[in-house]
Amino acid sequence: MTAWIGVASADHVARGRAGGFMQVCHGKSGPLTRIRPGDDIIYYSPSTEMGGGDRVQSFTAAGRVVDHDAYRFDMGGGFVPLRRDVAWMDTQPTPIQPLLEQLEFTRGKRNWGYVFRVGVLKISDHDRDLILSAMRAP
Repeated sequence: MTAWIGVASADHVARGRAGGFMQVCHGKSGPLTRIRPGDDIIYYSPSTEMGGGDRVQSFTAAGRVVDHDAYRFDMGGGFVPLRRDVAWMDTQPTPIQPLLEQLEFTRGKRNWGYVFRVGVLKISDHDRDLILSAMRAP
């Protein structure tokens, strides 16, 4: 089982949670096909809306990819992104700031946000466990 961070605005993450699915990198197939059933996905949202909105800088959802292949979904207007189904966990949005020096992928990095520019990144078990623990805390 592998753990991943997906990057999307908070409104897009909320749409995925409500529909039981995930998309990454605007629905491109390459990044999404690396994610397998049984893998964990944690979303980081830099802002409330794609391309703007208010700053969020929080982990906004976490779940486990279910046993189905990735599939195309017609969202209209010629946009047909690739999706995967996800069983979402009961978590709370959690700011990244207090975790920066504990996470292996951000520790000691002044420009820690740069790593999120790829849209989806593989993380260590340590980082997954740390984030999930923080997201489940009352």
